[in-house]
Amino acid sequence: MNFLTIGHRGVMGIEPENTLRSFVAAEHAGLDVIELDLHLSKDGALVVMHDADVDRTTDGTGPIAEKTLAELRALDAGRGERVPVFEEVLDAVKCPLQAEIKDEAAARALSEVMHSRDLVARVEVSSFHDEAIAEIARLVPGVRTALIASRYGTDIVDRAVEAGARTVCLNIRRLTLEIVEHARKADLRIIGWVVNTQDHLRLVRALALDGATTDYPEIKRTGRFTA
Repeated sequence: MNFLTIGHRGVMGIEPENTLRSFVAAEHAGLDVIELDLHLSKDGALVVMHDADVDRTTDGTGPIAEKTLAELRALDAGRGERVPVFEEVLDAVKCPLQAEIKDEAAARALSEVMHSRDLVARVEVSSFHDEAIAEIARLVPGVRTALIASRYGTDIVDRAVEAGARTVCLNIRRLTLEIVEHARKADLRIIGWVVNTQDHLRLVRALALDGATTDYPEIKRTGRFTA
């Protein structure tokens, strides 16, 4: 597979993260995949936001799980953008998506959308949580999954294999050649995050990773020239 550049929450380095504006900008910049985060609203909508509460990225306060979709829609998610639902993202952009889920409840809700819209080929599901990965794999046969880790050792490979993940998405600041070699022996793809500098991009290339998650579209343009 060719080297992938993955837009982190769209292009969150230049646009409000996890908004339609950010996702459209990522697609226009030519990023190969768009990464986004999913939570369930109080009334069961799959809303696109990273944190469990709305405080950091909107003008509201409080947990997403305690707000209805209508209440979330009333918030400003940056530059006048509204909090999108997953289905809106599917319609707004055409490129492949990597959808991060936080728990098994989100996995169940996502599975319904994936079945109804035949998304197995388009959407890879990622999570920090092994149980969520196993649950989406059970509910959506053939789904591609990725296990994410920030602090990890070679055990992340064993966890990924046990959960049935095909990819590991790993914090580039902790990645070692030993872990890369262990992952390769297990036939796992490796994505490095977050890759925002030329030094990190050179490291990604030196370790022969399969891709990089980035906040900035410039990584797509410069990646092909980085030795």
